[in-house]
Amino acid sequence: MSAPRTLNVVVTGGSGPSGIATARALRDAGHTVFTVGSDGPRIEAAAAEAGSGVTPLVCDLTSPAEVRSLHATITATAGRVDGVIHLVGGWRGAKGITDQSDEDWDALERSAITTVRNVTRVFYDDLAASDTGRFAMVSSTAAGSPTAAAASYVAAKAAAEAWTLAMADGFRRDQSGRKNEPVEQRSAAVVFVVKALVDAGMRAKSPERNFPGFTDVEELAAAAVGLFTTPAAELNGQRLLLSR
Repeated sequence: MSAPRTLNVVVTGGSGPSGIATARALRDAGHTVFTVGSDGPRIEAAAAEAGSGVTPLVCDLTSPAEVRSLHATITATAGRVDGVIHLVGGWRGAKGITDQSDEDWDALERSAITTVRNVTRVFYDDLAASDTGRFAMVSSTAAGSPTAAAASYVAAKAAAEAWTLAMADGFRRDQSGRKNEPVEQRSAAVVFVVKALVDAGMRAKSPERNFPGFTDVEELAAAAVGLFTTPAAELNGQRLLLSR
């Protein structure tokens, strides 16, 4: 399947190295890219680093009202959204089960679960209507082998994964799995699974480290671009392991 030459793609959590790399790669692939962060100066700097033509937008993704406003701004400017690459993250750990704090859980719930729920509920109809609708989130290999120290973190990641796979089921039911007059699957929701991410800045700060099993943000970015040229039927509902 060939993707249209220009798609409208939103990168949420775009202020960090993974967001910059992904926005740049999508722009270089010919897509119209909107990169989203909660801090104005940071997301503007990230968009500038990603390259000319990447549009920075400010949004608190934990607020449904702000996400709806974000959607309205993008669609008024560019039309329907074809893809969302969700890179919002965060890590909180502890020593074991008993010292998992409410504060850590609240932070993880907001970043890992609430943002996914808000973004997918608002953008779902666009992605379902697109000829090449794609949603991707980044999860951790730790979710498949949870430890006591990371209980809150892995529970939040697992919940976000479950929501994303439920979204994939929605796409299937809307399209190829329809009881009456099914159509070719054109939209897909996937989970990228990594041990951890590494970027050039991290390598420069710790040249002695090998970062075994880590996924470079450039590899993540390439995988995001590849979603739009891979048939939705091959992607929808998949957990795609990027760790080495």
